[in-house]
Amino acid sequence: MVTTTAIDLDTLSINTIRGLCMDAIQRAESGHPGTPMGIAPVAYSLWQRFLRFDPADPIWPNRDRFVLSEGHASALLWSLLHLSGVRAVDPDYEILGRPSVTLEDLKTFRQLDSRCPGHPEYRWTSGVETTTGPLGQGDATSVGMAIAGQWLAARYNRDGLTLFDFDVYSITGDGDLMEGVASEAASLAGHQRLANLCWIYDSNRVTIEGHTDITFTEDVAERFLAYGWNVTTVADANDLDAVERALHNFQAEHERPTLIVVHSHIGYGSPVEDTAQAHGEPLGPQAVRETKRFLGMPEDAGFYVPDGVYDWFARGIGARSRAAHDAWRSRFTAYRSRYPRLADEIERMQRRELPDGWQDALPTFPPDAKGLATRDSSGQVLNALARAVPWLLGGSADLAPSTKTRLTFPGAGDFQAGDRSGRNFHLGVREHAAAAIANGMALSKLRSYWSGFLIFSDYARAAIRLSALMEIPTLHIFSHDSIGVGEDGPTHQPVEHLASLRAMPGLLVFRPADANEVVETWRVVAGLRREPAALVLSRQPLPTLDRSRLAAAAGVATGGYVLADPPSGEPDVILLASGSEVALALAARDELAGGGIAARVVSMPCWELFDRQPRRYRDQVLPPSVRARVAIEQASTLGWERYVGDSGAIIGMHTFGASAPLKQLLTKFGFTPERVTQAAREQVAANT
Repeated sequence: MVTTTAIDLDTLSINTIRGLCMDAIQRAESGHPGTPMGIAPVAYSLWQRFLRFDPADPIWPNRDRFVLSEGHASALLWSLLHLSGVRAVDPDYEILGRPSVTLEDLKTFRQLDSRCPGHPEYRWTSGVETTTGPLGQGDATSVGMAIAGQWLAARYNRDGLTLFDFDVYSITGDGDLMEGVASEAASLAGHQRLANLCWIYDSNRVTIEGHTDITFTEDVAERFLAYGWNVTTVADANDLDAVERALHNFQAEHERPTLIVVHSHIGYGSPVEDTAQAHGEPLGPQAVRETKRFLGMPEDAGFYVPDGVYDWFARGIGARSRAAHDAWRSRFTAYRSRYPRLADEIERMQRRELPDGWQDALPTFPPDAKGLATRDSSGQVLNALARAVPWLLGGSADLAPSTKTRLTFPGAGDFQAGDRSGRNFHLGVREHAAAAIANGMALSKLRSYWSGFLIFSDYARAAIRLSALMEIPTLHIFSHDSIGVGEDGPTHQPVEHLASLRAMPGLLVFRPADANEVVETWRVVAGLRREPAALVLSRQPLPTLDRSRLAAAAGVATGGYVLADPPSGEPDVILLASGSEVALALAARDELAGGGIAARVVSMPCWELFDRQPRRYRDQVLPPSVRARVAIEQASTLGWERYVGDSGAIIGMHTFGASAPLKQLLTKFGFTPERVTQAAREQVAANT
């Protein structure tokens, strides 16, 4: 009888991963075989020997996080999930028991509705911690996860009862480390000394266009040493002993994040090893057979899993992680007995629920003709809400004094290497990384936000988009929402940004008109579980409207509502606006009334919510019989035609702004009561 040794099973398991990846990509006639073939030994060693990830419960709160930042290598992750026997979890976080990835799923790689899509997709396949594919995003998101781990440990761990000590691993590649977002995130991680973070750099020195000698010749190790990282090198990805030594080195490092530079061979064992041909297209049937022959695998057996491999994974990652998870559950039982309030917080956080009575913290603002900038009222509401929700936390891209997102109440503190309990995060002038880090915190179940000027949402757009694609409730807070920025000029005056954000599926975009609309905006967004939101706030003061004369701000929950109506009868014209222009619409309404024209004012703080309302409600707010309509917004006019019709008037921006005091800008670009009343009269005349 032949006894299979552990070394044989290691090699067999690695080559099984390589074979599954080749077969899945070949059957799909699409994909990236070279990267998973080259880095497979490292990913295998991490999963089988180090990763604390219970396949029977892939949402265990203290699991280690594995991020495949080089998401084009997704076949590697699907193979690992399959061989490890990871169980599926439904969107309500109820473990279903079926495998997350079956062999049949692997056979439908990159096909419609497959559990094995072309890049890892969060919420689609259990075991995927974050959506990756846009290079650098996984790395930056992993920094947010590591930050979350440190904060959770500081808040909840007690002597003898450690609930949070998870590590975060990201496999990154040459392309990831060329991206600016990865550099931004690495810089911050080094500053924050995130010792629970490990990036494994798959240095195969090949991208789509060819060898990296044509584009990428810097010394990455020296760069990361300059960032303040611990750096170690593995000369050959196939040297399992060296890989394990490097991972032990990470685990022994308690002061810095770790970069493990692994030199691998893209397309290892194939006829196109170390060439660009191995990167982005199937190897071809003959090359697959030749490669399997080189690896000692049956040449013509597709999707082959040798005897003993499933059991080997079960005895490795399965048994080891189950023991760690069982020990954690025992600790949590004792913890709940000793610290019931904190245990309740942890359980609510995992379900994305808020504390009982959280809405009681929300203030109400009295009428005030002078009013407040909505960034100021938002800052007040945020602070009140954060007192009630201890895991509501975040920061800004170096703009908290301007975006008013600093938590100022006693004990809020700053998150830094010397104090992990702080709830204010200084993210630096790194908008793209800031948004991705907030996503990583949200994926760790914290209620996270970040902030910046609306104009710089462009820099963060890829991460904002991923928050919507993943259906996670990251809060993106933007101030300086319009030409109201004034003298800073067109470089800082957003024009097309509202339309751009509104075009993004799954993102709720709010532009509140006064302090009480801000309150109601926060009431909506605080309770979101599967949607991100963008809060778009003014720099300049806006009057706090008298709600005894106007409709209640609770109408924000519908996205659009009738704020003011004629004293009697049907309106002759409807004025629609968001944000600062709502007060302008009200002023125009009063002027129109003096001329015998009855105007309805509709506040439209969130188009996405309004469009979800039943047709009956939308027709009540915008009666089809009233065709005279004027929309007013200090932004691109794109999109308003859906509410005013093809013949309606839209007072908006058709050019970039200008550098001048605000009052001069409003006159120059037509945001005056006179211009609005003129447009309204023309609409009434045209539709009479």
